[in-house]
This record gives sequence, C-alpha cells and structure tokens, in this order.
Amino acid sequence: MLFYFLALFTAAVIVILNNRHNESNRWASFFLCSASIGGLAAIFLEYEFFTAAKIMQFINYTFTPYAIMVFSFSYTGLMGFKHTRIKLKLYLSIPILFMMVLFLLLEYSKLFFVVLLLWSAPYYLFSCYILVVSFWRERDIRLKRSRFITAIIIVPTLIAVLLFIYVAKVISPDFEFFNYIAVFIIYSLAVGLLCTFMYGVLGVKLRFEHDPMESTMRAVSTGTSMLNHTIKNEIGKIAISTENLKDLFPDSNEQSKQHMQIITNASHHMLEMVNRIHSQMKDIILHEERIRLDQLIDECLMQHEGLFSKHRVTVKCVYELRPVLLCDAVHIGEALGNVLMNACEAMPDGGTIEITLAAHKSGIELSIHDSGIGISDLKQGKVFDPFYSSGKTGRNFGLGLSYVYNVIQKSGAKIELVSQEGRGTRVSFIWPKKKLLQ
Repeated sequence: MLFYFLALFTAAVIVILNNRHNESNRWASFFLCSASIGGLAAIFLEYEFFTAAKIMQFINYTFTPYAIMVFSFSYTGLMGFKHTRIKLKLYLSIPILFMMVLFLLLEYSKLFFVVLLLWSAPYYLFSCYILVVSFWRERDIRLKRSRFITAIIIVPTLIAVLLFIYVAKVISPDFEFFNYIAVFIIYSLAVGLLCTFMYGVLGVKLRFEHDPMESTMRAVSTGTSMLNHTIKNEIGKIAISTENLKDLFPDSNEQSKQHMQIITNASHHMLEMVNRIHSQMKDIILHEERIRLDQLIDECLMQHEGLFSKHRVTVKCVYELRPVLLCDAVHIGEALGNVLMNACEAMPDGGTIEITLAAHKSGIELSIHDSGIGISDLKQGKVFDPFYSSGKTGRNFGLGLSYVYNVIQKSGAKIELVSQEGRGTRVSFIWPKKKLLQ
C-alpha cells in the first residue's frame, strides 16, 4: 500500500511541477493525489488510526471520480469560458457534498456505496468516452498521438477501478479490491513511464520536454546564435576586402571590377540570409493585448496585396464571427503572413485562398485554405521542422512554418495542417475559449 501511495503521489508531483500553469495538468495531479490517498488510508487502518483512515477513504471514493471528470473536460477542451468552467466544476461537485451528509449519517453502509455508484459510474464512463472520442476526432498528428497515449494509460484503469472498487463495494462492502486493481495500476504506471521516455505524456517527457518541436527550436536557436557572430564577421571581412580591391584596379579593367561586384553582391546576400535566419530563431517574447481578429486579418491581407497580384491569387474571406482575442498582433500577423506566402507559392499558376473565421468546439478557428498543389502524406509530418523546405523559392530558408508553429504554441493556441496532393492545403489556428474576451 505504501508503494501504491508513493507511486501515484510521485506521478502527481511530476505532472504539476512540469507545468503548474496548465489547467489539465493541475487536475491530472489532483486526480492522482486523490487516487493515491486510497493507499494512505490502508496504512492508517493498519496502525489503527480509524478516524483518519475513514476520512482518507471518503476523499478517495468521492474526489477521484470528480477529479477525473474535470480533468477530462479540461484536457479535451470542453470546459468553455471562464464563468462556464467555474459553474461546471461547482455542479460536478454537488454529489460530493451530498455524500458528506450521507457519510455522517450512515458511514460506510451498503446504501452509501449504492448512492456512490449511481453518480461515480457516469463520471468514470463519460470520462473514458470523451478521452477516446477526443483521440478519435483529433486531426493534428502530434496531438493525436498524445491523446492516444493518455487514453491507453487512463481508460483501462478507470474501468477496472469502477468494477473492482465501486461495483464491488455495492455487492460486498468488505470486499478486498486491491489485489485486483493493483494489476491495472502497475499497467498504467509502466505504460506511463515508458511513454514519458519515448513520446511524453501530459507535456512530461524525460527530460521533461513540453514538446519535441520546442527542444528542436532551442537547439537550432543556440547553434545559430553561436555561428551568427562569427559568420557575420567573416562576411564583413570579405565585403571590405572586395571594396578595397576594386579601388586598386584601373577603370579600364572592367572585367575584374565585374568579378569584384559579384563577390560584393554575394557577401551582402549571405549577410542578409544570416540575419534573417537569426531573427527567426530568436526566442519569441509575446506582448499580448485585446485584438479584433477580423481586423488583424484584414490588415495582413492589405499588406500582401502585391503578393496576391503577382501570383494571380484571389482571396475570399468568410467571417462567421468577429471575436476579440488576447494575443500578440505583431507575431500573429507575421505568422498569418508566412502561411499566406506558402499558400501563394503552392499555386504557381494562380488560384484561390479562402480564409474562414468560425466557432470551434475548443474556441475560435482561423483557417486558411488554398487550392494549390498540396503536400504529400510523407512530407506533412516534416513541414514544421526547422530548415525543412519544399525548395520553391528559398525565401524563408525552411523557417517560415517552424516560426508559425512556435508563435501559435506560445500563444496558448494550436495549429493544424490538412493537405491532399492536387487538392490544396488547409492550415488552421485554433485559440481556446479562455483567450476570448467577448
């Protein structure tokens, strides 16, 4: 029992320390803590601290289904606006208050466990349902894998807990459940530990990485920072030496001066490329404020009118709503610009870009759908990687979409990309409801 308590409590501490600002992490930690208290109650019983053991058992029986229910809503993005989230949590906690009264009157009678089963079973089953459905409906490949891992860790054990604790207690209140449930707990801990090494669970990855892309961006940023100063100095030396050599040649030696000019132009181009790479690799610091998203989109489209004209692209906007968001207008506008540039490059013979602003189950969705050549399934998993480029123009050096990914992640939103060869590409920015200000 001590191992049971320590294992679950340690997992709770790891999850909350990894990202205490994330609501789903906080509720996952709370769920693990309330589940671990069952082991602590058994230890208290062993040492004949009966009152403390009964209190621990009550917390374990009632708070665990409540915590997993709220976690499932939070993790799958079904919590809604802030005031809605507060109301939902209060409504879901009502059975706990009722069970407190019942416990004071009847303690652990059969009726107590019957009533407990009547509300805890729907909590457990609906939690399993929305965790599985959220995996099934997820379109983003990275998030889909994360949701799958979370589901296979949690769902089997929740079903086992429901059967071997809550149902079993109705049949026989003195039923010893632990030998049965221990197998599932060990399974969840083993799969969870394995997946933290390989992929990451709830944002935890050994070494506690929030996202594989984040570690890649940090590594690339560090490398470019180290190289940037040296490369710029060496290019500067080449440019200065070239200018000095040009002055040494007589005016009649046009051919030599032409070669010197080629070297000078190449130096300037290299310097510009290094500066652009370095600027896109720097850590992004957001300055968030109230922004009308539709107005931000319109301003971005005006800035890119020349691009659309050059590529013979028609832009169609559909604003089903005009939300006010808390975001960084500069970086979001730049991210949208990068997506528009990629869309234009994907339509060498012209085409259409449809921009849609609509409600999403998680909050607000801004989608950019082009009628271009599309992206193969093989390449879709690589498009957000730094320095990966389709090689169309070389203007972004393969950094455009990695920058976009970085901006959207730091903004508390998520990005989805869906594409088919010959049928175009759709990129979606999805902000959660907590970012909405009206």
